[in-house]
Amino acid sequence: MRAQITNAMTVDVEDYFQVSAFEKTVSRNDWDTISCRVEDNTNRILDLFSGNNIKATFFMLAWVAQRYPSLVRRIIDDGHELASHGYEHIRVTQQTPAQFRVDVTKTKKLLEDLSGVEIRGYRAASYSIGSKNLWAIDILAETGHQYSSSIYPIRHDLYGMPEAPRFAFRHDGSGLLEIPISTVMFGNKKSPCGGGGFFRLLPYAYSRWAINKINKKEEQSALFYFHPWEIDVNQPRFEAAPWKSRFRHYLNLEKMEGRLQRLMNDFAWGRMDQIFLDK
Repeated sequence: MRAQITNAMTVDVEDYFQVSAFEKTVSRNDWDTISCRVEDNTNRILDLFSGNNIKATFFMLAWVAQRYPSLVRRIIDDGHELASHGYEHIRVTQQTPAQFRVDVTKTKKLLEDLSGVEIRGYRAASYSIGSKNLWAIDILAETGHQYSSSIYPIRHDLYGMPEAPRFAFRHDGSGLLEIPISTVMFGNKKSPCGGGGFFRLLPYAYSRWAINKINKKEEQSALFYFHPWEIDVNQPRFEAAPWKSRFRHYLNLEKMEGRLQRLMNDFAWGRMDQIFLDK
């Protein structure tokens, strides 16, 4: 009997007001004046994982880590992997190579100082590495990162590199390991099935079918992601944000935790580093 494949569970640790959808509505200069909910929401997720005996990878903003060092310690103490999500959720498309190098170097050092562990992985804000800025991959390798999970191989209005491979691959030149967010094939088209807003938009049966296909027919590990604010029905709402941004952000928040529980029951889950690096 074939062993059950372990999939990668990941959490992008950022607060509700730090998402790219609201970057034109909420100024970074105001972040310290806004009520934070990321600590409580991430602790709820850690409790949920503990209750289901799941280990995961937490891609954490250094901005959050600086303000909540006890959260960093709990992630490590609970046996999860800590990885980098950059300092303050600036998309790579909005940075020069020099700015990006400063950002990832600063973040890696800060997270390592707070956690006492090596930071091996990086995920770009809003999957903002693609065909036009692959220079970022070379910088990640040069700054000591061992893998990136920054490319979503779909076509989307905010991100995407549809020509990228669907499963883990090594970048030319640097050899850095890239672990894309999961997709499933519908004919010749890649369809998203790796979490986030798509997980809230589409029926849970779709996600279960897609991950089953990846595991059983393609014999690959799936990669799933979500954010702490996605389990927070009571988060403050930004009514001044564009309609599309509000729709994407607030859709089906009330269903998220229940769907996560089903997901954890239906599949085996683990950390990125242990699945893809430490084979």
